[in-house]
Amino acid sequence: MEENQQAPEQRIGRGMLMIGWVLAIVVATLLIQRWQDKRHNPNAMPESSSANGVNQVVLQRNPQHHYLTDGTINNKPVTFLLDTGATDVAIPSALAKKLGLKRGAKGAAHTANGVTTTYRTNIDVLKLGSITLYDVDASITMGFTGDEILLGMSALKNVEFTHRNGTLVLKQYY
Repeated sequence: MEENQQAPEQRIGRGMLMIGWVLAIVVATLLIQRWQDKRHNPNAMPESSSANGVNQVVLQRNPQHHYLTDGTINNKPVTFLLDTGATDVAIPSALAKKLGLKRGAKGAAHTANGVTTTYRTNIDVLKLGSITLYDVDASITMGFTGDEILLGMSALKNVEFTHRNGTLVLKQYY
């Protein structure tokens, strides 16, 4: 056999080796992405309990010292970024459309990035772990992009919160 010709077994072996490497790279990429997602939002499934007239949710901060958590708006899954400096729950316009929220009165909001157009809206049911809030005022924000909703004081005023050592505890009394 000439030097540049390979036996069929060698070609098959190299093909299998290549497929193995591709699969290893795909699996490694998925594992790294999952690890990064968990670091960004360590509260994808928030620790939550209900006892003695108190619904409680315990959140861990992420490496950027933010508190993100998954929840629902009108039974549709969302990710919240808790923001005590935000007056309202602020929802990016594209996400508000996916959630079926209706635009109300037009307004403006002063953000760190300047003034942006907003529309009033109302959330029938907002859930965060064992905490359920009804009839929450919110703003559809035209200047925001992405899939994170700022959970501002129009929702947070209904819960007690305590921050200590990288942990935020939210309590709702019933």
